[in-house]
Amino acid sequence: MSATDVLTVAAEGGIVGDGRTGANLALGVGLIGVALGRLALARVAGRISTGNARTGALSAMAVGLAGVALAALHLATSSGGPGTGNGMVGAIVAIPLGLIAVALGRLALARSRRTERTADRFGPEREFRSTS
Repeated sequence: MSATDVLTVAAEGGIVGDGRTGANLALGVGLIGVALGRLALARVAGRISTGNARTGALSAMAVGLAGVALAALHLATSSGGPGTGNGMVGAIVAIPLGLIAVALGRLALARSRRTERTADRFGPEREFRSTS
């Protein structure tokens, strides 16, 4: 099975399931992306000391993009309109969730780069000041 076939089956709700399963999958992936983005921002701010903020930011962006792709694919393959039980409204809600996850990941990535530059610039001076 190719990657396109796997995404199509996932967007349609899998082999067993109703039309809302694909939208629920996209919503779940989008929510996971938002959670990863929030955790990455917390790591950059120093509120969480475990993990790498850069890795968290990149994973939030990737998961958010996957959520948007699943939601768009579900919208493209579903029949009927909103209110017919095919999960179109859920897929429409999943697209902004995925985009929010991408934005949070991008913000965390930018802040982590800024923090690294500041630490590189002022790191040696702090070492000299502490020894004298």
